[in-house]
Amino acid sequence: MKAKAADFLVYDEVNQIYRENPEQAVRDDVEKHYWLHVCRAVAKDWRLYLMLIPMLLVFLFWRYFPMYELLGCFKVSDEVKPVAEQLFAGFSNFKVLLVGEGSKTTEFWRALRNTFLLSFYGLCFGFPMPIILALFFNEIKSNIARSVYQVMTYLPKFMSTVVMTSLVTMLVKQGSLTSNMGIVSQLLCNLGLISKEVAQGGLLNQPGFFRSIYQISGIWEAAGYDSIVFFAAIIAISPTNYEAAQIDGAGKMAQMKYVVLPSILSTIVIMLITRIGSLLNIGYEKVLLLYNTNTYVTADVVSTFAQRYGMAGAAKGIASAAEMMNNVIGMLLVIGANTIARKASDVSLY
Repeated sequence: MKAKAADFLVYDEVNQIYRENPEQAVRDDVEKHYWLHVCRAVAKDWRLYLMLIPMLLVFLFWRYFPMYELLGCFKVSDEVKPVAEQLFAGFSNFKVLLVGEGSKTTEFWRALRNTFLLSFYGLCFGFPMPIILALFFNEIKSNIARSVYQVMTYLPKFMSTVVMTSLVTMLVKQGSLTSNMGIVSQLLCNLGLISKEVAQGGLLNQPGFFRSIYQISGIWEAAGYDSIVFFAAIIAISPTNYEAAQIDGAGKMAQMKYVVLPSILSTIVIMLITRIGSLLNIGYEKVLLLYNTNTYVTADVVSTFAQRYGMAGAAKGIASAAEMMNNVIGMLLVIGANTIARKASDVSLY
């Protein structure tokens, strides 16, 4: 594009001369004193920027600096040498995981399958529960009762993972000569759902029960806290929408179906996209505290696989490659879910 004089000057018909365009003069002044305006804005709200520094430091030290260690995926593991001085190995670590013939390949594919299944079950059963809880909270008329119920459902989220897993272990613990079985084990045994031998051996020692215990404890821990977002979206709905639905003869269930759910659909879609993005990112802390060698078949996930091999110095490259593949797949899932949501409903994360 060629610049013209008319783009910067305005013709003064009275004096019959060209003068500088006032709008252009303002733009030039803004560009000339841009950093001055920025400094003034920072100085005016310096307290807010001061509170931003800890978050930036957290991202810097725990998010950006660790990216340097990703080079370990392509290097020969060495406990003594730093990553920069290790020998370049190309994609050999990825080949060992994907198409190798050793135990590492078998364990990695088993861990990847378990990671996907645990996350998929959590998406199917865990994601709807906060929405259902938020709908129930919205129907409680007493503010005091609603506050009590909300606090009761929020509390498990504020317990540490160690305390939560300890409670789960006590509920399903194995019986012995000096202690009885856990309450859940006794209940299932009395109902005839499990045998006495299985209850005495401990449900956490049975591979077939691990996924159910993991999902139920996860819902108990996070459903109440996750319902905050959906409940906030529900209370933002205008009361006139409910009144219009009542005039049309809609009952409570019809109001939920035709008023509440369509109004919070955008929130549900965005939360679903973020949940799909973390589909393969299962925190290893909870699994590590609950699983054992008897339940590796159904409990071992990519994070625990990487942690187990990462503790061995000669296999840090394998562990790094496993985690990197896990994160790349998660990124692709976010992009795919966001694209589908944008084309299907015009609601997306970006």
